Amino acid sequence: MKDERTQAEDASSRQGLSVFERYLTVWVALCIAGGIALGKVAPGAATFLDGLSLHVGGAPVVSIPIAICLFFMMYPIMVKIDFLEVVKAGRSAKPVLLTLFINWGVKPFTMYGFAIVFLGILFRGLIGADAVDLVKLPLGLDLAVGAKHGAGTVMLADGVKMLEVPLWRSYLAGCILLGIAPCTAMVLVWGFLARGRDGLTLVMVAINSLTMLVLYGVLGGLLLGVGRLPVPWQALLLSIGVYVALPLVAGYLSRRLIIRARGETWFRERFLHVLTPITITALLITLVLLFSFKGEVILRNPLTILWIAIPLFLQTVTIFGLGYWLAHRLGLAYRDAAPAAMIGASNHFEVAIATAVMLFGLSSGAALATVVGVLIEVPVMLMLVRICLRTQHWFRAEPARAGPAGPVSGGAPAGSGQ
Repeated sequence: MKDERTQAEDASSRQGLSVFERYLTVWVALCIAGGIALGKVAPGAATFLDGLSLHVGGAPVVSIPIAICLFFMMYPIMVKIDFLEVVKAGRSAKPVLLTLFINWGVKPFTMYGFAIVFLGILFRGLIGADAVDLVKLPLGLDLAVGAKHGAGTVMLADGVKMLEVPLWRSYLAGCILLGIAPCTAMVLVWGFLARGRDGLTLVMVAINSLTMLVLYGVLGGLLLGVGRLPVPWQALLLSIGVYVALPLVAGYLSRRLIIRARGETWFRERFLHVLTPITITALLITLVLLFSFKGEVILRNPLTILWIAIPLFLQTVTIFGLGYWLAHRLGLAYRDAAPAAMIGASNHFEVAIATAVMLFGLSSGAALATVVGVLIEVPVMLMLVRICLRTQHWFRAEPARAGPAGPVSGGAPAGSGQ
């Protein structure tokens, strides 16, 4: 018989996708249009907001408006983590170890490979072989104008030293940041819609969040360096602190206080429910800012998003296929196999966007690439949910729980999946 906590988790998950989450692709498209319009009508607005930054060593490191928005994206994810369940994860060792292997031993490197092949070779001429992008210098690095650093050259732009790099390499950086960021938010919804085991999905999310504290900076620095891009180790560590550790600590403390004061039922059915639209709204505001800077690039070459989306799509499908196949080979039950494959395929675009903005700038191609990750996330993951539902018979039989008939449960009330 399920314990009270597991029953509460299942009840919370069954609420499914909210209107915001169900039509996230539509909202993202509207934000693209709104951001481009803002860039045309009030070009100084986004520049002013991005200028509201915390400076370290004279360099802008944390954009305050972006940091506020991204905190509200991350906090609802972190407040869901039950550390007691993380400790018990050893009872489901196979799916957890599979997820860790795919997310940290395979996914970052396949993403790098796809991005290099498509953006650096096949699409390089379409992007513009000589096209360049201006990105921030690594934190603490002070080079003379004209000096070389990796694949870039130090330039002076509006009185600020910037690094001029090939545009395709800037897009590569954004893809790398997506590839090293396994999902810890919407995957809760994907796992539920695929009729996976909700409690196990939450445990894997918690473990990935904790693992990200250690490996995100290490793998990010390694792959950016291989790609001859600036490796701002200090800024990478700071981004992990601001965008992962801070909301994690805030989520842990507030979870304990709220449950102690109001009880776990109120926490799950009322508190988490209220947070979901706040999270998505913060994401959409961030996207408006991003596209207000990138509007001119998109208008000059509207196919840019397509060139970036192709390797991201192939990466998602490949990682899902590998995880799903390995789960079958390991003899996992379907309810464990589906979320194990989903969490590898999905990306933690909130952290990727935040890190790209912090490391390379709001107007960088790297930031644009991470936003394309948001654009394709929902339709691609819903496609994979349908594949899972149609292939349940591939796995060993297990009593199935009641769930939605398809990838979108019509008329479902707003959920707490984010």
